Amino acid sequence: GNMSFSCLEPQVVPVTFLSSSSFLALPGTPGQDEVFVSFQFRTWNKEGLLLSSKLHQSSGGFLLYLSDGRVKINLHKTGRVLSDMAAGAGLNNGQWHSVSLSIKRNRFSIRVDNDVTSSAHVFIPLQIYSDVFYFGGCPSSGNISECNTSLGGFQGCMRLISIGNKAVDMISIQQNGFGNFSDLQIDLCGITDRCLPNYCEHGGECSQSWNSFHCNCANTGYKGATCHYPIYEQSCEAYKHRGNTSGFYNIDSDGSGPLGPFLVYCNMTDATWTIIQHNSTNLTRVKSANRENPHTVFFKYSASLDQLQATINLADHCEQELAYYCKKSRLLDKSDGMPLSWWIGRTNETHTYWGGSLPAVQKCACGLEGSCIDSQHYCNCDADRDEWANDTGFLSYKDHLPVTEIVITDTDRPNSEAAYKLGPLLCRGDRTFWNSASFNTETSYLHFPTFHGELSADVSFFFKTTASSGVFLENLGIQDFIRIELQSPSEVVFSFDVGNGPSEVIVQSRHPLNDNQWHYVKAERNVKEASLQIDQLPQRSHSAPPDGHIRLQLNSQLFVGGTASRQKGFLGCIRSLRLNGMALDLEERAKITPGVEPGCPGHCSSYGNLCHNGGKCREKYSGFSCDCTFSAYAGPFCKKGKHISAYFWTGTSVTYNFQEYYTLAKNSSSHASSFYADMTLTREAISFAFRTTRTPSLLLFVSSFYKEYLSVILTRNGDLQVRYKLDSHQDPDVFSISFKSMADGQLQHVRINREEETLFVEVNQKERMKFILSSGTEFNAIKSLTLGKILENSDVDEETMKANSQGFVGCLSSVQFNHVAPLKAALHQSSSAPVIVKGRFTESNCGTLSGADSTSSETTHSFADRSGPIDEGKPLANAIRSDSAIIGGVIAVVIFILLCITAIAIRIYKKKGIYSKNEAKGSENEDSAESALKSELGMQNTANENQKEYFF
Repeated sequence: GNMSFSCLEPQVVPVTFLSSSSFLALPGTPGQDEVFVSFQFRTWNKEGLLLSSKLHQSSGGFLLYLSDGRVKINLHKTGRVLSDMAAGAGLNNGQWHSVSLSIKRNRFSIRVDNDVTSSAHVFIPLQIYSDVFYFGGCPSSGNISECNTSLGGFQGCMRLISIGNKAVDMISIQQNGFGNFSDLQIDLCGITDRCLPNYCEHGGECSQSWNSFHCNCANTGYKGATCHYPIYEQSCEAYKHRGNTSGFYNIDSDGSGPLGPFLVYCNMTDATWTIIQHNSTNLTRVKSANRENPHTVFFKYSASLDQLQATINLADHCEQELAYYCKKSRLLDKSDGMPLSWWIGRTNETHTYWGGSLPAVQKCACGLEGSCIDSQHYCNCDADRDEWANDTGFLSYKDHLPVTEIVITDTDRPNSEAAYKLGPLLCRGDRTFWNSASFNTETSYLHFPTFHGELSADVSFFFKTTASSGVFLENLGIQDFIRIELQSPSEVVFSFDVGNGPSEVIVQSRHPLNDNQWHYVKAERNVKEASLQIDQLPQRSHSAPPDGHIRLQLNSQLFVGGTASRQKGFLGCIRSLRLNGMALDLEERAKITPGVEPGCPGHCSSYGNLCHNGGKCREKYSGFSCDCTFSAYAGPFCKKGKHISAYFWTGTSVTYNFQEYYTLAKNSSSHASSFYADMTLTREAISFAFRTTRTPSLLLFVSSFYKEYLSVILTRNGDLQVRYKLDSHQDPDVFSISFKSMADGQLQHVRINREEETLFVEVNQKERMKFILSSGTEFNAIKSLTLGKILENSDVDEETMKANSQGFVGCLSSVQFNHVAPLKAALHQSSSAPVIVKGRFTESNCGTLSGADSTSSETTHSFADRSGPIDEGKPLANAIRSDSAIIGGVIAVVIFILLCITAIAIRIYKKKGIYSKNEAKGSENEDSAESALKSELGMQNTANENQKEYFF
């Protein structure tokens, strides 16, 4: 028959709806009782009107539209909805989707992508009356009731439009054959995939609409329009200088670079330590290992090696404790010079030096110090003795840290064994946080290589100045440029050009920025927007033009503190300059640049407010520290409370002189200097704890140069009395708290707060009483505070004199008067502190123990003091040392032996009994490798001492 060896594909003519005002009007099928319309569409928008028409002889109609990525049909008449139905999901994914709409008599149905038909019954005869179907929107002119809707127009593409099972010829429509349209693009689908390439960084999820894309930065650790800028600080040092205390924090060592954030423990002491744990912190014992069958252990850290390297590079110092114990197990085979045990560092290199030693010397710490147990060897373990020894210390060469692997081979001989324990990686400080330069002339600047931030660029730094204007940094291209400058005393401008013309983002501050204090600047530019933030002021943003140039192309050097034209240079200091997460070493470049000096003094003017509770800010070359000498608190910011207790005996007197304190604090930047500026108080905050059985007793006494005073006493029957005399011509106000005797030997906590004439007294955090003073509201010219016995002549009332007759005998703890801690000053400060101590006075822990008597205090300073929440068991080295009490006992036995031979025999017998008990105890408690090894070491030391005693 009539056939052809080809297959003519039907011509597919897509149409693009370019804007929300686009529409396509096509003739309908008036008078028919059924309608069938089908088409395909693709879009990125979640919302938009797809199709509309009206019903027969009514003001109602139907709407077919997209809502939240689903196709919905809405049938309405005279303002009420007759039916509402939805089909499909996620249809705004940019792919082609087919829609079929069928209306027949009182039933209508929708089919999306050939899914099961969704249908509904409407018990009103339906007939399509309008002779026009509106696709994608409605004409802007004319009153077309079926198009009057709040829905926006469709933006996307349609194709294969069919009405009444007849395909619509879009080419004929384009040639004005029939129908009507506006703002369409026929024979082309002009949809753009704005997520390809994906400009969302750090794993941000890209979604898009017709005009733009959006990045979802949830759970990425980054923020901004393209998930570029980190939400976490780069180091523990940065967290500390935001006022944070010790705890777990996420850090991002390379800022906006490719490495993600990870969790560390920050130990905020005077020095800031970053602690990174690994998966094997327990003591591990090794037997039966040789060169053919070595014992190998791998350490996995809570961060990747790249993240660890970035953290180590930032730090001033890093270290890691490696404890190695041995019994007939050597580290080095002296016969052939080959190592028998070694460790591997971050760069996968083998190292044979051990804790406390230096790289490439193949020695242990004792070898460097000349203190090995066998002088012929450079490690204690190489003595190869049949008893436990150790080579333990800190590895501190940054390029080799952290330890990633340990290999042990010499434990296969009889009675041969080794044990090791690797501590966490510890890093101190952040060498970039205080890296700064001082610009002394307007023509001086530092230059660095070209800044490459084509698609994403962020710049952050601190500055301080007294100048009214100046350029912080500038980098030029042929046409493009980037510049950040102080344009006026209260205005910073971030300007740039990526080929769309110059743009500016401006932040204005209510307060002048040239106040010689540190201010923080963060500028970011990406393909979507540019932003600028100063300190904690609201961030300002400037959106990029759609479909404009997006690449920032620079080719000159980066100028810091000035410009290529040497005009409008910056006078002042710039610190911690980071570009796309990478820190620039300002200090090194400043050393070789005229007019620029490395470093910048004067950090206390900005950070002094971090020193709390009367602490004084002290300048350091890199940063500052808080001097808590005259504060009742300790810690890096004088915020950490500390129980300081002392035992007072009969006649003990501790006197704190405020006038000397005033002299010392006069030039301080702390609040204390202003607090005592005129030495007149209208409020006091006093707290202390005490324990005594003596009555009457004087607990606290504050004197003045005007014969005014405050005394806190225990009366003869154990009542607490507060006596205020704020008028030298009147008798003191007396306030008694007498619900029970407070001289019962138990620890009593007292808080006294006065606000002018109102006085609050709280006892043991339960009883709280309010009193009103009548003698005055001002405590004038305070002189001194006395604990214990008043030694100088004072004009006080009779009850205070009785209480002072024997002073105070017992325990005083945590005494604080406003921001002054007299016990702390007396016990822990230098001889220059304004404190006079008379009589017997000893520090005690009587303020923390529950018992009435405290005769001993044991304090353990372990490795955990520096490293935070790690294994707080006693260091194993302590188990190897002989107990000092046993040594003392041995000496006592020796003296006794000189007096009596019989005592020697008794002592030997007793020690043998102890040895047997220790041996039994060791076998019973062998729950772990560490406890078992400790037990063996203890027995080894006991046996050694028994031998010594038998010799004597």
